[in-house]
Amino acid sequence: MNDVALGEKKFAIGVDYGTNSVRALIVDLADGTEVATSVVNYPTGDMGIILDHNQPTLARQSPRDYVDCFCQAVREAVEQARDAKSGPSGVFTPELVAGIGVDSTGSTPLPVDIDGIPLAFQEKYSDVPAANAWLWKDHTSIEEADAITKRVYELGNGYLERCGGVYSSEWYWAKIWHCQRENPEVFDAAYSWVELADFIPAYITGNTKPEKLLRGVCGAGHKAMWESRHGGLPSAEFLASLDERLVPLRERFNNEAKTADQVAGFLTEEIAQKTGLAAGTPVAVGAFDCHMGAVGAGVSAGSLVKIMGTSTCDVTTLPLDAPLQTIPGVCGVVPGSVLPDCYGIEAGQSAVGDIFRWFERSLAPERYTKTGKTLVELEKDAALLSPGESGLLALDWNNGNRCILVDTALTGAIIGSTLSTTAAETYRALVESTAYGARAIVERLEEYGVAINEVVVCGGIAEKSPMTMQIYADVLNRPLKIARSAQTCALGASLFGAVAGGAFRSIYDAQRNSVGYKDLVYRPNSAAAAAVYEKLFRNYMKLHNSFGVKGTSIELYPVMKELIAIRDSVRESRR
Repeated sequence: MNDVALGEKKFAIGVDYGTNSVRALIVDLADGTEVATSVVNYPTGDMGIILDHNQPTLARQSPRDYVDCFCQAVREAVEQARDAKSGPSGVFTPELVAGIGVDSTGSTPLPVDIDGIPLAFQEKYSDVPAANAWLWKDHTSIEEADAITKRVYELGNGYLERCGGVYSSEWYWAKIWHCQRENPEVFDAAYSWVELADFIPAYITGNTKPEKLLRGVCGAGHKAMWESRHGGLPSAEFLASLDERLVPLRERFNNEAKTADQVAGFLTEEIAQKTGLAAGTPVAVGAFDCHMGAVGAGVSAGSLVKIMGTSTCDVTTLPLDAPLQTIPGVCGVVPGSVLPDCYGIEAGQSAVGDIFRWFERSLAPERYTKTGKTLVELEKDAALLSPGESGLLALDWNNGNRCILVDTALTGAIIGSTLSTTAAETYRALVESTAYGARAIVERLEEYGVAINEVVVCGGIAEKSPMTMQIYADVLNRPLKIARSAQTCALGASLFGAVAGGAFRSIYDAQRNSVGYKDLVYRPNSAAAAAVYEKLFRNYMKLHNSFGVKGTSIELYPVMKELIAIRDSVRESRR
């Protein structure tokens, strides 16, 4: 440890592992001022993702990128902070860092050897996709996820009661089991599998042994069916009922799970030298990006935080002593996964920003693309349209449905197109479809007793797309607050680092000190807009349930007719 007393600690660092890059943020703990930040893109693959055109649902990443980009991003942020003028806490020095927090995408598990070192670090496996990290958006394990869900209900063990009732192909056990089937050589070579959110704190503190490294309750509870009332991980008997080869992995997993305000270890001398930090700096237990982003946006009971990026994660909390129902279709209800003394409730959508980028790359006409600012130009024209004016209705399932159907074998759709439909109308319909998906989640939470009194949005879309935010306010028919920080995930991670390092007594103290909101609030435009979107949303739900819920019998014949009627009425009112 360094010679500066804990009471003199003034800064914290948050490291946020996104889908395409890693971000390091240094925060002044006096008031939450963001002193320095560095973003480093993963160099391997297509925008950091290892793809296989023969398997469109495959998405892997290089663990070497994770380690190298951590060191580069933190080092660059430290250098920026050193060069910056003094802030509320004075001049930055590495010795004044209270702690480091880490968040990541998830479920993003990676196979490791007996020492907890990624198999991909071995030359033999460096170019083998299965030996790399299985990114959250890898959906190759649909069959395994379905089999897990089926077996849970056959045995009646309740493992999915707090996971929305359906196991997802995005999650831990489904991916591992698929590896055994897809590449048994890699499966046999792997001693254990570790979530990215757990691997980085373990690696930078030298605590990588799988049986001993501290695993976060966030990843274990939401994705690996860990639950204290069931004795931790699913039983050996249950795993054997899937495949006996899964059973040893249970014994090689630290069956305790910790909240993110706990210390995972202390920065090693090697990593300290590579980053410019002080050896012995405390490192907090890791968690997923959306959960720490919710903390960085001030999440509390009654507040829903939407972290909007390539996908969208919705997070809220509920006190542990509050009545709790099983909520079908959510990603989990896990004690301590967001705030240590609350249930963390997670939902979300598999694609939001990814849908917009897909349209930009594949369908936008040249007059929008030639400027180099395709989405900006599209939004200019799309923002001129009134709700319902296009006559279009879309389903936001281009990457499957995460919530509330939990079905990755669904695809997107656009109905209502005519020979006069424009690119701007289509783009707006896609944005609206993601807002309808968001409303379906809110209605499901409220249906099962989770009150949503306010919505807070954060992430790149919240910062860059006023039209999208206004559409969401109109569709949800409630105001949207914008988190003050544009980097809420990294901010939340830094606050947990500060708590783990003793700079605050609790995460609540850290939040009160550092979290704020922008003056701009998006409010529903008018009762007329809300009324139109109410009609469109109800038609969206007809499509949602007809295509997404087996056995549903809904008459779809009127949908196109009603879209035309809405379109004509809106256009008439604008004349």
